[in-house]
Amino acid sequence: MAVGPGAGGKSATGGYLELRAQLLGRTGLTGPARRRALARLTDGWLIELAAEAGVNVGGVALVAVGGYGRGELSPFSDLDLVLLHSTETPASYAEMLAQRLWYPIWDSGIRLDHSVRSVGGARQIARIDLPAVLGMLDLRHIAGDPELASTLHRRVLADWRSDAGDRLPALLASCHERADRSGELAFATTPDLKESRGGLRDLVVMRAVAASWVADCPHQGLEEARSSLLDVRDALHMQTRRATDRLHQQDQDGVAAALGLDDRDQLLRHVSSIGRTVVLAGDLTWHRVNRALAGPGRGRLTEVGGRFVRRPDRTPLADGIVEQDGEATLARSVNPAADPTLSLRCAAAAAQHGIPVSPATLVRLARTSRGLPEPWPRPALDAFLTLLGAGEPMLTAWEGMDQAGLISDLLPGWDRLRSLPQRDPIHLYTVDRHLMQTAVNAAGLVRRVSRPDLLLLAAIFHDIGKGLPGDHSEVGAELIGSWLDRLGVEKPDADIIRTLIRHHLLLAESASRRDPDDPATVAVVAAAVGDSSTLDLLHALTESDARAAGPAAWSGWKAGQVNYLVSRVRQSLAGERLPDAGELSDTERALIAVGGPGIVIDRTGGGFEVTVAAPDRPGLMAAAAGVLTIHRLTVRAAALRTLDGVGLQTWTVTPEFGEPPQAETLRADLVRALDGHLDIAARLAKRAANRPPAAAAPPSVRAVDGASERALVLEVRAHDTPGLLHTVAGTLAEHGATVTSARVHTLGAEVVDVFYLRAADGTALTDEQGGEIATAVARTLGGHGPELG
Repeated sequence: MAVGPGAGGKSATGGYLELRAQLLGRTGLTGPARRRALARLTDGWLIELAAEAGVNVGGVALVAVGGYGRGELSPFSDLDLVLLHSTETPASYAEMLAQRLWYPIWDSGIRLDHSVRSVGGARQIARIDLPAVLGMLDLRHIAGDPELASTLHRRVLADWRSDAGDRLPALLASCHERADRSGELAFATTPDLKESRGGLRDLVVMRAVAASWVADCPHQGLEEARSSLLDVRDALHMQTRRATDRLHQQDQDGVAAALGLDDRDQLLRHVSSIGRTVVLAGDLTWHRVNRALAGPGRGRLTEVGGRFVRRPDRTPLADGIVEQDGEATLARSVNPAADPTLSLRCAAAAAQHGIPVSPATLVRLARTSRGLPEPWPRPALDAFLTLLGAGEPMLTAWEGMDQAGLISDLLPGWDRLRSLPQRDPIHLYTVDRHLMQTAVNAAGLVRRVSRPDLLLLAAIFHDIGKGLPGDHSEVGAELIGSWLDRLGVEKPDADIIRTLIRHHLLLAESASRRDPDDPATVAVVAAAVGDSSTLDLLHALTESDARAAGPAAWSGWKAGQVNYLVSRVRQSLAGERLPDAGELSDTERALIAVGGPGIVIDRTGGGFEVTVAAPDRPGLMAAAAGVLTIHRLTVRAAALRTLDGVGLQTWTVTPEFGEPPQAETLRADLVRALDGHLDIAARLAKRAANRPPAAAAPPSVRAVDGASERALVLEVRAHDTPGLLHTVAGTLAEHGATVTSARVHTLGAEVVDVFYLRAADGTALTDEQGGEIATAVARTLGGHGPELG
């Protein structure tokens, strides 16, 4: 559709912008229809601009590439345009025409990505630049000489196919780099709809792979996924009124409403489902590419219609399951309708051999398999455990089964967990993907436990209580009975799994938020597990769960804390006497031997570990925390204790930028802070004055009843701000409380700090004193008073 200057006395650009605004404002016109209409309208405008600029003669052509070349024009998308010219057309002449063409587009406010190329030059760029060739594979003629456009497209496509053996591995490497940089669409809380793994860019990549003729991509559900993801991007553009692919939290409710979804959680589940469909298809596509590039597979030659055809070998994997062309498929004699355990056997065999289940097999199983009887027969449970124990390949097998609807048939409660977002700074994955990753991790720890089967079942089901009201550990423990009854798990085993689910956070929380040297901490864990075998299972589940959550949930320091607590609980269960305190590290011994305040800084995997040893005195913790803060070291975790009059502190920190200061610099400032020559409070106040207040929930301060028989345990939860720990520790010291031990954690932007307190003279604090201290800390932090319990 062309809009000319004479239409209502308006210029081509003015008319286009008015019609464009009308199109975007039309209710009921969304999705593919609006994208096509916007592309047609834009084509007409560009055709008229090209004619006015002189791009209507032989030797020059205007072409669209990339998303616009595919007709996928979202409301505020860039226009990706190339002005082509022939070898005979002077480059200076083409540049002059381009300037005439680009200026009206720039003046319109429409974003433009442009270039001027000869056909030969564009072809050469496509042969060395992956983003360029991906765009040119979708080249589309707009105006000018159509022969130039068709010639370039034909040559680029031929080059792409002839160079595929070298270029496809490079394309795969670029996909890995992009995934590392942009994360996963399915699991991000603020996903990048284009660049994240499973996003629009991966759909373009699969089109390019198919165009190479090396391998085809699976088509089941892929076009629907592409259209749905473009719909999300369209809604995001309309919500923000700009070109963006990042789905920020502040925009999610508006985008959800535009798409007819209930809320942001439903939107993220929708996006997650799309991303997982794309990733599964992409993984299978690259699996096929790698096999094709490795050379012809095994098989026998058979004459068919006067020519020889290779019949691929079919290698048995399990009863009724064979491998063909690197994918698990069904044996020819199998009848899925008569074999209810077949789908589980197929997934287990594929995972154990590290290959995917073929898409056609998944479709056939979903269409023809009948449900398992309840309880499951033992072979079905064995196949399920074999699948869970396969390690990393289990993810692909499970994902394929899940998208085919087979997991929901096997586990009716799984639908509620699928793509359920977790809005906290710790978890990388949705609930179901986290459960799958926990099972993968648990498969690597089965040698540490006496019952690997119970560990794997606890791993895949430990968070089934999420998304429901109440403590998810308790809710999950109540729900698990019916799940395990369905699987045919015997009652004594089900009772152990229920215990593991109910207490799957106990070790991590006790080790990091309670003093493992306190007999009360050990007693709580020992009472929960009951015996050393269950303790081993809980230990392995704890590590599997934390590693699956993400790097913020597990570190060498936390592993050491959990291991130490487990060793003390094991001693208690064996009836052995518990030693009073843990052993000193080599660093602590060296610092104590030197005497006086001492500091050592060691580099760790996630940052730096700062060890402090100094004669214990009121305010030591506040001084150390303040010194770290003024040197712009963010505290991620800390463990503090007092031993024979020496305060021992281990801080896990990350610099806000650059490298940390020298240990001697920190030591000098700590000495100055302790003797009053360094005014930490003033330094922190000056820094806070330049920091805008954060919109966060009010802090929570509570005395934890029954957590210790020898100290008052105070738990502080608050939004992290520079100097917060210094402020809390200073308030404790001002009110006559001595910190005998502490556990400090920064979880994203939130802190959970636990302090074991006694009076300055070493005696126990009274309930009245504890209440006064809790009130003072809450008041200092701006809270509403302490909580009880």
